Amino acid sequence: MFLQALEKQNPALIDAAVALWRKGEIAPDTCVIDVDQMLSNARLLLAEAKRLGLTLYAMSKQVGRNPQLCRLLIECGFTGIVAVDFKEARQLMRHGIPVSHVGHLVQPPESMIAEVLRHRPEVVTVFSLEKARSISAAALEIGIVQPLLLKVTDAGDALYSGQEGGFALSELPQVVAELSTLAGVSIAGVTHFPCMQYDAKQQRTVRTANMDTLLSARDILVEQGVDVIHVNAPSASSCETFAELAQLGVTHAEPGHALTGTTPANQRGTCQEKIAMLYLTEVSHQYEGRAYCFGGGYYRRGNLDNALVIDGDDRRRDRVITPDMSSIDYCLQLAESHPIGSAVVMCFRTQVFVTRSDVALISGVSTGKPVLMGLYDSLGNTIKAEAK
Repeated sequence: MFLQALEKQNPALIDAAVALWRKGEIAPDTCVIDVDQMLSNARLLLAEAKRLGLTLYAMSKQVGRNPQLCRLLIECGFTGIVAVDFKEARQLMRHGIPVSHVGHLVQPPESMIAEVLRHRPEVVTVFSLEKARSISAAALEIGIVQPLLLKVTDAGDALYSGQEGGFALSELPQVVAELSTLAGVSIAGVTHFPCMQYDAKQQRTVRTANMDTLLSARDILVEQGVDVIHVNAPSASSCETFAELAQLGVTHAEPGHALTGTTPANQRGTCQEKIAMLYLTEVSHQYEGRAYCFGGGYYRRGNLDNALVIDGDDRRRDRVITPDMSSIDYCLQLAESHPIGSAVVMCFRTQVFVTRSDVALISGVSTGKPVLMGLYDSLGNTIKAEAK
């Protein structure tokens, strides 16, 4: 999906990744991240958001809940990280990372609510009154009032399978009335997902029906006397979308893929954020005239379609034949034959936390002197500590 953009925007990352692989510092099935370029993208996003009056929470799931990257993003100016599920929250809190937003897309389980609240997130998203009551009770025991975001939904909204939930617009007045009786929580605002999506026909990112639902929910809350200070509109958050978000009255966005330059709009390498991540693997064996490389990093919505195979000084493009949905990606199949042991570089839209890939953080790519900063598994656990 992004191989063309990678070769256009950051070809040095290919050379750096292959050089470290040849030295044996990184293994096949590794997502290699150019930290310097990622932080450059972060500063670009923060500057544009500041100009437009938006607040940004960084997402870490796409890069494997990586604590080292999260610390660097906080140092860069992000106010905090968004944890889309409770295990991500647990991982980040364990490393002392400020988690600003919890509960969206996955609610905190009852047994973890008090632990989450003790880390003082700016907001917790709730899908139900029952969860709000549990949060209120835990907050009162701790001695705080926890601001909430209401996840909202309406007929005709675009919802991903496995991510359904939220308050219907029609029930918001009753929800506001009931939440006003809970002393441990307050309503900060509303959220939904996905609010923006890439349109292949228009070749740009456009608002979804969910955005209209989100804005309608905001207006209903205001009519009910709620001081709405937080309108959170995640998905495809990038410099391309910030101006429209601000114009619509959105207050918060949560860039994830924009940090690595892998938003769908950047397929041709035309976005301001540049590619900062690739997937490196190796040809494992041949079968019936085709090469198979080590897998583990395939993401079914990643639009993986091609690869660059590097054998010595020889570089050849090839088509990737992705596994069917019933199979585990032990290997990824290429359309042609290639020498066993060749490096294979791919670049696609991934969610590292649902893969088995390693994550290699490297610096010095642009100078031609790459250094491995640290090696992690797909859930942010250390394999090799950062270089001192």
